[in-house]
Amino acid sequence: MNSLCILLMVYLLSLVFFFFFFFLCILYNNMVYIVEWEVVSLNSLKFEMLLLFDWMSLLFVSFVLLISSMVIYYSMSYMSGDYNLNRFILLVLLFVVSMLLLIVSPNLVSILLGWDGLGLVSYCLIIYYQNVNSYNCGMLTVLSNRVGDVMILMGIVWMSNFGSWNFMFYLNYLINDSSLLVVGVLMILAAITKSAQIPFSSWLPAAMAAPTPVSALVHSSTLVTAGVYLMIRFYDLFLGTNILLFLLFLASVTMFMAGVSANFEFDLKKIIALSTLSQLGLMISILSLGFKNLAFFHLLTHALFKSMLFLCSGMIIHSMGNNQDIRYMGGLVSYMPLLCINFNVGNLALMGFPFLAGFYSKDLILEVCLMSSFNYLMFFMFFVSIGLTVSYSFRLFYYLMFSNFNFKSLFIFHENDDVMNLSIFVLSMMSIVGGAMLSWFMFPLLDVIFLSLVMKLMVYFFIGFGILAGVLIFKYNYMLNYLFVNSLFYFLSLMWFLPNFSTFGINLGVLMYKNKLFKSLDMGWIEMLGGQGMMDFITKGSYLMLNYQINYLKIYLFIFLFFNFLLLFWFLLF
Repeated sequence: MNSLCILLMVYLLSLVFFFFFFFLCILYNNMVYIVEWEVVSLNSLKFEMLLLFDWMSLLFVSFVLLISSMVIYYSMSYMSGDYNLNRFILLVLLFVVSMLLLIVSPNLVSILLGWDGLGLVSYCLIIYYQNVNSYNCGMLTVLSNRVGDVMILMGIVWMSNFGSWNFMFYLNYLINDSSLLVVGVLMILAAITKSAQIPFSSWLPAAMAAPTPVSALVHSSTLVTAGVYLMIRFYDLFLGTNILLFLLFLASVTMFMAGVSANFEFDLKKIIALSTLSQLGLMISILSLGFKNLAFFHLLTHALFKSMLFLCSGMIIHSMGNNQDIRYMGGLVSYMPLLCINFNVGNLALMGFPFLAGFYSKDLILEVCLMSSFNYLMFFMFFVSIGLTVSYSFRLFYYLMFSNFNFKSLFIFHENDDVMNLSIFVLSMMSIVGGAMLSWFMFPLLDVIFLSLVMKLMVYFFIGFGILAGVLIFKYNYMLNYLFVNSLFYFLSLMWFLPNFSTFGINLGVLMYKNKLFKSLDMGWIEMLGGQGMMDFITKGSYLMLNYQINYLKIYLFIFLFFNFLLLFWFLLF
């Protein structure tokens, strides 16, 4: 099985170089390739299979293949003790193929194939460990994403009126058409379910029930970014409409909520998952302000350091005996120095530390926001959310590196795993140089941004505010729990009770009513008058007949004497 993993990794890396070279050629010559295959033609409706190769799809494909090759190579060691490793690798490969199909599809039907493939395979990967928690989390994920699948199906039906499902043909000619705008609204609803925006945010932390390599793939470049990528493709439909204002509010509130919740979370993987939710809100917010290339830029840089953070967290979890609570960790820099270096590179890139991958996109996003015209509420959401990102990153940094080691007194760490270290190192190098490289490709002619000294220093003020808040939350965590009323503390830590509203609030009443029906119908009178009662009646009748058949001579003589007695009694009377 190790040879299969290595073979897949080498094959995917070769595809990375091919698609990246293809991207450079397309970008240099400013071309777009469309491969078209007409499957069937029915009257005026044509069913065509289309593949779109432009600079955006090719660059995204190369990043997805790079991250997935490192994840598969990492899984060779991380999942080495698993009996079903071959099943796991095949599921990951199906996951990547579904994402690639979605990226290069300008056709709603082929987009649905990739979109539904992502939902189905993600369900199979989340329930991989096959316990009750995994089943619940997998069902929550697949049902939340099913809403988006229904929206795309409705969009396919609606686009049948146009004679083709290729939306790229209509974006330039029917921008102001209200019928096509309906398709755009359906695509937005599909995208916010896949990208876990409010009110569909509860499935994203639940998806952490999957193995850690899957989390690295899901939360960096595949499942959650599919919605953002779809909105980037459909962006031209929403120009000049109020839909973007609604989307801006929704995404900024999601970003703020995820940042607050991550500061009160103790599960290592859920903290990184909530940071993904916060960054998704940032991408959709900047997209709503009209900067789709900048949103795509942050999507790619975020994919690099977020996948590395998940791979580092998986190695920490393995070393800590499958424990994910950060309160038991501490002092890891003394025991796992190489891993802590890579983890801190990812953490600093997430915070936007200068000249790492996250800096080039986040600093540009904040400066563009300061140049844009929006109200104080959005301004507050953006900058406080940036401060909260720094806050939970520093809190995680303190818990893992500087606090006392709180696990077993006799414990042996191991970080001399060459396979895991190599895959983490490759993504770490990309997290360092990837932002600068992408900025050269995507923004060769930089716009000059004029800001006053106060506005320029405001970013650093909020970063300092985030550092101070992270240290205070780490130092005085129990005091904060005491100062905040328990219900308020739980409100902040449990995503503003969003899972209670979006999942329990919807299905709890249905489940309670189902229990009543089960007791009164299935286990009640239907049980007595239906199949169970009928079976009891037939069973008693068969026992009676069996007794007759076993004791047939005695019964025959008894009946003979009984009839003789009746005849004698009749003659005596008459």
